[in-house]
Amino acid sequence: MEKFAMGLLLGGVCGAVLTANNYKMRTLVRKGQEEVQQKFDDMLDQKIEMFEAREGAAATPAENDDTAKKTTKRRKK
Repeated sequence: MEKFAMGLLLGGVCGAVLTANNYKMRTLVRKGQEEVQQKFDDMLDQKIEMFEAREGAAATPAENDDTAKKTTKRRKK
């Protein structure tokens, strides 16, 4: 177990040094991070659109306003 932990630590340190000293590697890492962030943003946008579509199908905006007013009145009591 100690050998595995030392190998993991040594590999991480060597990888960090290579990445810090190599322009192509830094560019590759940056590009990979941007791709992951873009995919994550796209997934979040899809989830938000699904949620909004579900909310919009449940009630019209006028009904939502009436519901909000009733809920506010109930909470105040």
